Amino acid sequence: MSALRNSVVRTLLAGLILGLAACSAPQPKAPTTRPAAVPWAPIADTPAPLATSAHRTVLDPAHGDLIGELQVTRATREDTFVDLARRFNVGYEELVRANPGVDPWLPGEGREIVLPTRHILPDAPREGIVINLAAMRLFYYPPRKPGEWQTVYTFPIGIGRVGWATPEGTTSVVRMTKNPTWRPGPGVRAEHKKNGEILPAVVPPGPDNPLGNRALYLDWPSYLIHGTNKPAGVGLRSSHGCIRLFPEDIELLYDLVKPGVKVTVVNQPFVFGWHEGELMMQAFEVLEDDPRDWRGAQRKLLSKSLATRIRQRLADRGDTMDWEAVSRASHDPRGIPMPLSRAGATTQSVVGEARRVRNAAPLGANVARAAS
Repeated sequence: MSALRNSVVRTLLAGLILGLAACSAPQPKAPTTRPAAVPWAPIADTPAPLATSAHRTVLDPAHGDLIGELQVTRATREDTFVDLARRFNVGYEELVRANPGVDPWLPGEGREIVLPTRHILPDAPREGIVINLAAMRLFYYPPRKPGEWQTVYTFPIGIGRVGWATPEGTTSVVRMTKNPTWRPGPGVRAEHKKNGEILPAVVPPGPDNPLGNRALYLDWPSYLIHGTNKPAGVGLRSSHGCIRLFPEDIELLYDLVKPGVKVTVVNQPFVFGWHEGELMMQAFEVLEDDPRDWRGAQRKLLSKSLATRIRQRLADRGDTMDWEAVSRASHDPRGIPMPLSRAGATTQSVVGEARRVRNAAPLGANVARAAS
């Protein structure tokens, strides 16, 4: 059964390129220039607790800008990163980034896998939907009553490929549809025709519809937040600019939002935030079509990445930014929040402190319709 399952997984992923897709998805690929794997501390031979889901968090003001916690599990013989990503509600590239040197198709039975389930909230107004393209992650802040703590939901997403980049800026959801019909635009049809595939002008609802069973239409013509009939494309640059979610995630988001909700799209490869009085930084790989000169003017750009409230808090404390620590974190973009003020903190030490968890659906996970 395991061999058959892995064969089916690989067949589905190959279909990401060949099948109809509103946002045609390339096959996930192993990293080419990643740092060497870090030797994690072994898990004890006692039953590990269940992981904790980070898809919904009530923000305790005392804990600042972070949600979730870093966790580590062990792969089974049948696991691929596609399986683990769906199970733990993280993106494929998030897993690859957090586990350098690990084969995403054959991690190996018993191999420790870092689960990037801790996130620094983007520097953006905490209202409506906020998307950080560099993190390939969506955050939703539902309305709250005065005096209530803010709730935040977060989901991994697929975003636009090079040449079809997802736009940045502010827009809104103008309408919402269950079981949407897909009408591919002229550019999408032309691209498929160039590759020898003729797309129909209209694709009705159903299993062959690349929009999945839910769609949020934005005030940006031709751009949607939607589900997918090819979940392996979530967590990749896999679309023609649309934002795609796992089927179970788009169903939950659809039930949470209403037309008119604000949508803010940012591209922040380096995110800063406070957690229990400690300044943290989360670094992602810079998107290859990001026009900013992160190599030649990194410190200048990183300085601009500091939110005003972070600058003010540093000033109030009489602290200055430890640019050496920032440089170390930015040159090892693992997507793991790192403390900037803790002497001797390394990725290895942070991972060593992470909670070891069972390889099963997390507590509180959005798994009603998810793959187990």
